[in-house]
Amino acid sequence: QEPPVESGGGLVQPGGSLRLSCRTSDDIFGIYAMGWYRQAPGKEREMVARIFRGGMTNYGKSVKGRVTISSDSSMTTVNLQMNSLVPEDTAVYYCMISGSSLKKGSSEYWGQGTQVTVSA
Repeated sequence: QEPPVESGGGLVQPGGSLRLSCRTSDDIFGIYAMGWYRQAPGKEREMVARIFRGGMTNYGKSVKGRVTISSDSSMTTVNLQMNSLVPEDTAVYYCMISGSSLKKGSSEYWGQGTQVTVSA
């Protein structure tokens, strides 16, 4: 079973923008939520943003107002537009898909992660 695949991470200066994208695996169906989480060195993983089938979204307190999550209508891709980035946004960002597969049933499926570094 293939994990979701993230793209778009990299190095950006403070105040800059990045757009992360994630494509779900063809093995996952019945997707009802997609999201982005991040983990900085020495810290716990935290929710950045989630989007649910039907369009409802929620955002982590530390990023609210600076990021926007979106997905296509079939929920095969999820994007995260991040603006006004600060060094504290530096972390590995993970895509998470809530859905089902024949192998695991209903579960959360995680990508391998993409590094975002905000530095001058």
